[in-house]
Amino acid sequence: MGSGWSWIQRDGTEPDHAADAREGWAQIKRDLAAERFGCYVLDEFTYPINWGWIDLADVIETFANRPGHQHVIVTGRNAHPQLIAAADLVVEMRKIKHPMDAGQKGQKGIEW
Repeated sequence: MGSGWSWIQRDGTEPDHAADAREGWAQIKRDLAAERFGCYVLDEFTYPINWGWIDLADVIETFANRPGHQHVIVTGRNAHPQLIAAADLVVEMRKIKHPMDAGQKGQKGIEW
């Protein structure tokens, strides 16, 4: 959810990424509460947390109190230490090769 590529800023042309992130998080919270899905992938979710767009305490509380046995996967660099502490599993990955290295543009649904 959101606009993708939120770190590319063009004055006056970019949508309000912070508002989009907050609405996306609100939808995730609704889906978690309704137990709509069994697995959620919040791709690059560490960024809106780190930028202050999403409240870290709210994220940790929501994950800790979600009903059922839902799996939530959060990706992104520089995860906040409190998010790491609250997680069941933490993995660090590094790129070896990526299609963008050869000039392929980002693909909706893959890179954003």
